[in-house]
Amino acid sequence: MKTLQVRLPQGAYTIHMGANILDRLLPQVITPVARELVLVVTNDTLDSLYPGRVARALAPTGLRVETCVLPDGERYKTLETLGRIFDRLMALGANRQTVLVAFGGGVVGDMTGFAAASFMRGIPFVQVPTTLLAGVDSSIGGKTGVNHPLGKNAIGAFKQPAAVVLDLELLATLPQRELRAGLFELIKHGLIQDAPLLDFLAANAGKLNSQDWAFWEEALCRSCAVKARVVEQDEKEEHIRAILNFGHSLGHLIETHTHYETYLHGEAVGVGMLFAGYLSTQWGHLPPGEFDRLCDLLLPLLMPMALPPLDEATFSALLLHDKKTAQGGLKYILLEHLGQAFIRPNTTPAEIWPVFQQFLARFPQVCHLS
Repeated sequence: MKTLQVRLPQGAYTIHMGANILDRLLPQVITPVARELVLVVTNDTLDSLYPGRVARALAPTGLRVETCVLPDGERYKTLETLGRIFDRLMALGANRQTVLVAFGGGVVGDMTGFAAASFMRGIPFVQVPTTLLAGVDSSIGGKTGVNHPLGKNAIGAFKQPAAVVLDLELLATLPQRELRAGLFELIKHGLIQDAPLLDFLAANAGKLNSQDWAFWEEALCRSCAVKARVVEQDEKEEHIRAILNFGHSLGHLIETHTHYETYLHGEAVGVGMLFAGYLSTQWGHLPPGEFDRLCDLLLPLLMPMALPPLDEATFSALLLHDKKTAQGGLKYILLEHLGQAFIRPNTTPAEIWPVFQQFLARFPQVCHLS
């Protein structure tokens, strides 16, 4: 097992990573913050796969454990679905000593965290991520929220978890598509701040579909360490934390434009990273040879994407609805080298649109307009 601390001004919390650790670790992290009631928030898919899994882990604590089951899917990451958590908390007589457990992927984690930030003006919550994407990204750093039809994660709050328990055994049931989507976040952390992580992933490419837990512990620890370091420097995304959004501007546009129904978050971000690398090279920042290596990393993992018709006005409107905007421009995250990202402020959609057209022509096998 590996552990990693996220140290912030209001206190630190620990990320625990390892195989078959849930039964041992979850009681340890829950008992310091829970008094009577624990509400486990999950989705219907996981509730079928792991019925009562968290309750059994917490049985030795003697705490009352209840469950709130949400529908599975990004399209349900809405204020309406969030209301189900509040309804359940109220029906159970929850109070400020109640603890929430997010048992699921990024959608469950984001909504549970937002509920924890809002209910009684703030109650503790613990992240138990069940996807690779959530394990290395959304479970760490305290960004919580829901989507709006006009923008991804447009409504939310910062709320740090009390702890993160990442049991690698839970990843064993992930469909290959979900696992691949999570790999893009590992690659992203290497691209923005840890080039040796890219070398490590390339050298162990044959283990990406395995249950070699020693490999996964090391890969996830390195990836989580990048995010933890950035969050420690800039918890509320006032400056450097924006580099974690590498690939997300176009990724969020794809998700919003396809109504959160067609592609997974990691898949959309993967295309966004390829485009951000292409943009970096076209604008003279990333050496062409390094862009070729980025292509070698990403292209084997990317699936073809067919987007609905998209003109410049729609492209601009969708980009500017993204949260990474200021005064009509975007904070676009680009690369100077593999492992070295930077923020290009006040980047306008008008500058990006012609390069996006070139990108579609260069990589029709990755992304095209239907």
